[in-house]
Amino acid sequence: MTPAMQKLKAAQVPFTLHRYRHDPRQEAYAKEAAAALGIPLDRLFKTLVIRLDGQKEAIALVPGSKRLDFKAVAETMGAKRAAMASPEAARRVTGCVIGGISPLGHRKPLPAVIDQSALDHETLFVSAGKRGLQMELNVQDLIRICNATVGKISR
Repeated sequence: MTPAMQKLKAAQVPFTLHRYRHDPRQEAYAKEAAAALGIPLDRLFKTLVIRLDGQKEAIALVPGSKRLDFKAVAETMGAKRAAMASPEAARRVTGCVIGGISPLGHRKPLPAVIDQSALDHETLFVSAGKRGLQMELNVQDLIRICNATVGKISR
């Protein structure tokens, strides 16, 4: 059981696990997962670790079909600028590898923002904390458990 799953169970938040065979040669993790699970790419949200103002990490959740808008995410998070965290920094603060970063169960709580398009769906798919494993859960539960801000952060 991953830390993300443990967090949801402890909070009594219902979720459904979806497993798929991850191809280690694959680098388009969201596309791979959505195709394997037979779901639209806009229902699978990527968890991206970002750095705000070059000093602190946060997470941004965007649909697999979109890209993060750094200017918009910085503004939404009250920062002057945002950039992707290095893979090493992402691993250090989340305990997860790229392609398996969950929005939940990190080593330390991280500020979170989720793209407003999440509100178009009742449930979303997010990584359960390792490649080949996705969790489906209610959007409002995800926002609440992540203590996430909602904003237009993708393009």
